[in-house]
This record gives sequence, C-alpha cells and structure tokens, in this order.
Amino acid sequence: MTVGTAVGVVVGILILATIIGVVLRHGTGRARSASGTTRTSRLRADDLASVSDYGSAATLVQFSTPTCARCPATRRLLDAVADQHEGVRRIEIDLAEHPELARRFDVMQTPTVLLLDANRTVRTRFGGPPRPPELTAALDAVLTAGSTDTTGTSCTTGTQESR
Repeated sequence: MTVGTAVGVVVGILILATIIGVVLRHGTGRARSASGTTRTSRLRADDLASVSDYGSAATLVQFSTPTCARCPATRRLLDAVADQHEGVRRIEIDLAEHPELARRFDVMQTPTVLLLDANRTVRTRFGGPPRPPELTAALDAVLTAGSTDTTGTSCTTGTQESR
C-alpha cells in the first residue's frame, strides 16, 4: 500500500467516525415517546421504589452509575423541574446496585431518564441528559393528560410532596 492510499484510508475512517459521532450526539437527550415501541409502552415501573417515593402526578426516574460524569447535573435539573410542578417527584436508581434494571429498561447509557405518569407507566425516555425544553414539554403533556378524567373535568393532583 502506498503512502497516499494509507493517508486516504485514515482520512476516510476519521470522516466516518465524525459522521457517526455527530449522529449519535444528535439523538442524545432527546425525548422518545414510549408509545413508539410496544415493549416500552406497556412497561410499568411499580417496583423501583417505595410507594411514597412516587409523585402523585408524575415521576422522573434517573438511572445513574457512580462513575457517570453528567449525572449530578442531570440530578439538579430534574430536581429543579420537579420542584416547579405540584405532585412531581424524582427517583434515582444506581445501576451498579441494580444491574438487572438496565436490561429491563433498555438502559444503554447513563444518565437515562424515564418519565412516568401517575399510573407509573413509562411515557417518555431520554437517553443522556434531557434537554430542558423537551423535558418540560414531555412533563407538561403527562400532567395535562393526567389533569382531566374521562368526562373532561379537571382533577386535583394533590399537594406538593417533600423529598
């Protein structure tokens, strides 16, 4: 192989790696609706924590690991968002202590955030730190859907819960 061919191969590999990295980064932190996949849309998270840890209107579940560099910032973001909404709580799951949950919830990276409705059904998932506007929009959609019953009248979501 000539030097020119070797340089061309290296440049081609670098370009391909850059394209793959940009595509993967583009999807990080974006909301994915759980209704898009039949497995996730039926997935319930009743047994992740005690009953009192769940929010009465919605719950943000953060999957973390001890070595996750982006998890503390995600924790602060989720706490701030939960504090702004009545009946919303955050639960953090350490995957080092519960590795079986990574398989059950298809966690491929940390942080991964699941948005649960009042029935503890997974509605939205975020791979990577959630983008604040998308997190707020997804949470508002869950809270709006949960604030009306089948007759279209408003229901109360309860009082703000303490952590």
